[in-house]
Amino acid sequence: MPRSELTVDLGALRRNVRTLLRALDGAALWAVVKANGYGHGAVDVSRAALDAGASALCVATIPEALELRTAFADARILCMGPTAADEIGRARDANVEVAYSGGKLPDGVRVHVKLDTGMGRYGISELPAPTRAVVGLMSHLATADTDPAFARAQVRRFEELVGPHRAGLECHMANSAAALRLPEARFDAARCGVAIYGLSPFWGDPAADGLEPVLSWRSRLAQVKLLQPGQSTGYRRRFVAERPTWIGLVPVGYADGFRRDLTGTRVLVDGEPMVAIGTVSMDSFAVRLPHELAVGTPVTLIGDGIGAESQARVAGTINYEIVTGIRSDPRRAARKVEST
Repeated sequence: MPRSELTVDLGALRRNVRTLLRALDGAALWAVVKANGYGHGAVDVSRAALDAGASALCVATIPEALELRTAFADARILCMGPTAADEIGRARDANVEVAYSGGKLPDGVRVHVKLDTGMGRYGISELPAPTRAVVGLMSHLATADTDPAFARAQVRRFEELVGPHRAGLECHMANSAAALRLPEARFDAARCGVAIYGLSPFWGDPAADGLEPVLSWRSRLAQVKLLQPGQSTGYRRRFVAERPTWIGLVPVGYADGFRRDLTGTRVLVDGEPMVAIGTVSMDSFAVRLPHELAVGTPVTLIGDGIGAESQARVAGTINYEIVTGIRSDPRRAARKVEST
């Protein structure tokens, strides 16, 4: 029996893509599959997203793009991150489009000029006259999930910059949050990442926007023991029993992506919510049990109503970091892909 099992529901991902396409009302959806598809498996989720109507794939690095090109000979692929001079040839040979954020325009590749309209990250502040290599104009929203007013100011700035050049060029700015809640940011395409995986870009319940979580993560109780008053579990004795207390040990820890700061979070043990106690260690954590349970009892870390959003709130982070941090190394976790 594996230490844990990751299940990727590609049927849910397809439905999420269709939900986003309905929200986009005619604008194209480009699936962001960087970081191994947000930890879900880049090739699997890319295939499902394209099947459901996504018209391009977006990654952060040229090696990510080349991996996808091997799997998808004809897919449109955009590398959004900075591209080194010695990578341009590989991008050209693989027909990978690249983002441009300053310096000399690369030769022989399709280019998307990235404009900094308020993100304060990659991009240029003024748009030079586009050359024939330029096929797209893009920007990135800093606060579509938290501050719509600032996001709208970015949209207006983008419109000012691209206005004289829109004819014949694709303009794209919206992320998942803007695709769902900021229609003026749609332009020609939206680059959607977190929402296609059924994760809320607003850190709430994904179902509020018609999204279904794609990833579930399950393990089991590997040992069950009774602590007597004064006995503890885990490093630094962060949990000391005040009364006789049953605990279960789950063979998953921060080396698997169950973070050290998830002490106090809820998981499901045999379908019932229970609390992680003590210090999460590299390969294990403990849960408080209401009574003795059998070794092998199933434990759900993500799924069945336990969302990456709730784990993120405990850890003081965002759902993106939770799912991209899960290790899918087959030496530690089994991975199952469902297509329904």
